[in-house]
Amino acid sequence: MPTPPRPHFRLLACAGLLACAFAAQAARLPQAAPVDPLEASIAGEFALQAGQLGDAARRYLQAARSASDPVLAERATRIALLANEDALAREGYALWQALAPRQSAPRQAVAATLALRAGEKRAARRELRALMGAGNDGWKHVLAALIGAVGTQPKLVVAMLAGLVDDGELPDALEPWLGFGGLAQRLEQPALVDRIVREVVARFPGEPRVALLRAQLLREDGKLGQARPLLAGLEDAARSSPQLRWSLAGEYDALGDPAKAAEILARGPQDEATHAQRAALLDKAGDKAGLAALYAELRREATHPSPLRRLLLGQVAELLERRDEALGWYANVPGEEAQGIARLRSANVMFQLQRKQEAFAALRAMQSEAALDEDARRDAYLLEAELRLKDKDAAGELDAYARGLAAFADDAALLYSRALLWERRDDIARAEADFRRILVAAPDDVNALNALGYTLADRTTRYREALELIDRARVAEPGNAAIIDSYGWVLFRLGKPREALGHLRHAFALQKDADIASHLGQVLWVLGEREEARKYFDEARRIDPENRALQRALKEVGA
Repeated sequence: MPTPPRPHFRLLACAGLLACAFAAQAARLPQAAPVDPLEASIAGEFALQAGQLGDAARRYLQAARSASDPVLAERATRIALLANEDALAREGYALWQALAPRQSAPRQAVAATLALRAGEKRAARRELRALMGAGNDGWKHVLAALIGAVGTQPKLVVAMLAGLVDDGELPDALEPWLGFGGLAQRLEQPALVDRIVREVVARFPGEPRVALLRAQLLREDGKLGQARPLLAGLEDAARSSPQLRWSLAGEYDALGDPAKAAEILARGPQDEATHAQRAALLDKAGDKAGLAALYAELRREATHPSPLRRLLLGQVAELLERRDEALGWYANVPGEEAQGIARLRSANVMFQLQRKQEAFAALRAMQSEAALDEDARRDAYLLEAELRLKDKDAAGELDAYARGLAAFADDAALLYSRALLWERRDDIARAEADFRRILVAAPDDVNALNALGYTLADRTTRYREALELIDRARVAEPGNAAIIDSYGWVLFRLGKPREALGHLRHAFALQKDADIASHLGQVLWVLGEREEARKYFDEARRIDPENRALQRALKEVGA
């Protein structure tokens, strides 16, 4: 029988007193000269688009005061938090609370984040406890509040998380325990993870996802021998649960056993997605016999293969290096969209067969075929550039992009790929020009904003300009690991390694990536934490030994 939730009357009362204090603070704020709320809002939006988050928050706060609009006050508060201007965020919160006194869980999560970021342990604890008792989804807001303070107060976040676990505050349901366990794992707190796992096992015995979680945590801790028996114990249950079957296969793959992962997926009903994943896993395992068996299975089951099945048969034939058979399957794919993909893959196969001129001729034919789908025509230029790069034909690669952009003026994919070419060739001015061409047509293109901001931070000394671009990307996708990494990196370039470190740790917790690991290693090295720095350099080598960020970091620190 589930344990009834504990009463939180005293905590809620404390939260109410805190809300009154915020409202009183708003009432005492100095009154500025009247401003036009529309003008201030437009100015705020322009500042936001320019990446000037602090100014945007101030403008929105002016508009909110003038219009007595709680929605604008909320916007000002959230932008100020993103800008790390916590004093301004508190002003916005106070106004937001005064204009809309009725408390809500999202707003209380903001209050908790502000308290955490200010290092106010008791206030943060009160807010988190009150949120935890605020309904079935209260734990999600607690998790959001904790994540919002990871970059500035990681030790306090860990302490609050441990306190919630130790005091039995988490709901008696599996999802919140998995969520908080995942956060503890990303924060690299093995002792806390162990406590959560023990509690989860005791509360939810026999739940397959618990065993899967334990296996995952053991794997990430390097205890592969202990993880494998747990996975083996889930195989029977996975036969009747497609979701568990996919999860189990994914864990075997992460354990370094793609052949076993493919075997797991082979048990149970099959569809095109399952077949495709099995092919990818068997190829990763180097299991040619398994691929041949899958190829025979696919051919046997399809007297009249569908377009997707023909494509898949062609791809498996490629993996088996039966390239002539692959060309045969691709040549008979019906349907405009599938046919475009098949023709692109055929060109790639011809290149592998050293029939390079045929491959380039096939791509040129696609590029000039007006009846073909536009995406396929555009992709023919992208593939040609990629094959020219493999052929070490620098002039041909550049020419493919030039012709592509002549046919598809200012196409974002072509411009982005060419910008990466310029960056690879150390021609930063031209890389910047192409990224900016994307932003002229699509000012909110997050990938271009982040790529240009990172390039300026990494390859120039224009750090303030880089920060504005990255901040614009952060507004759109605050939880994007690549953008958080860029933000941490530009802070490091600005001479703020301590501040950068928290954000880079946050990024690596979200995504195990060689670039992020290299940045973390370099920042830690500069801060004198050389043993830990070497750990991240080793992790970057494991992920991608040829990573360019890693090579530059090692050269700069002399490691």
